[in-house]
Amino acid sequence: MIQENLKKIKSSLPQGVTLVAVSKTKPNGDILEAYETGHRIFGENKVQELTSKYEELPKDIEWHMIGHLQRNKVKYIAPFVKLIHGVDSLRLLKEINKQAKKAERVQDVLLQMHIAEESTKFGLDENELKEILEQLDEFPHVRVIGLMGMATFTDDKAKIAREFSLLASIFEKYKRDYQLTTLSMGMSGDYPIAIENGSNMIRVGSSIFGERNYG
Repeated sequence: MIQENLKKIKSSLPQGVTLVAVSKTKPNGDILEAYETGHRIFGENKVQELTSKYEELPKDIEWHMIGHLQRNKVKYIAPFVKLIHGVDSLRLLKEINKQAKKAERVQDVLLQMHIAEESTKFGLDENELKEILEQLDEFPHVRVIGLMGMATFTDDKAKIAREFSLLASIFEKYKRDYQLTTLSMGMSGDYPIAIENGSNMIRVGSSIFGERNYG
């Protein structure tokens, strides 16, 4: 079932859209089933789960940290994580730079924008984004490759489209000056709307692996 779901989603995606298979809470066997189709990009939202899966699963998997990341946990993933999606403060960026330096690598990150009209989501406003972008020279071990954001959890498609469109316009505004290439928005419930609004990276979990069991 996982392989069928994955192939179906991939065949429906426009060229140039990267699919991150969100494997959080899923067992290694499920990930290997997806891996056997040739898929290599997986996203996790808990540091402990991410590091143990990294140790136990094939080394050519490209791991993405997609959840809210605490500064004191950066050191555990700094040696291997391919992309950190949710950088939502200058303090977190400084810590990532510090740990990436220790690991002798340059860490790719996305800056997380607050676009949802609900107040619970993390993220930067445009002034904070500008402030960070203007200081990037101070962080030689971090490479900001783009922006990410999450729309409001709602059935109102027009509202979702409006929020994605807002993030796309911010991305367009800064992408040339700061060499941004990745706009990550869209999850299982709303990725077609995200792609219509310019997303080139989507994070899909339940549509591939089935509903999550948090028990």
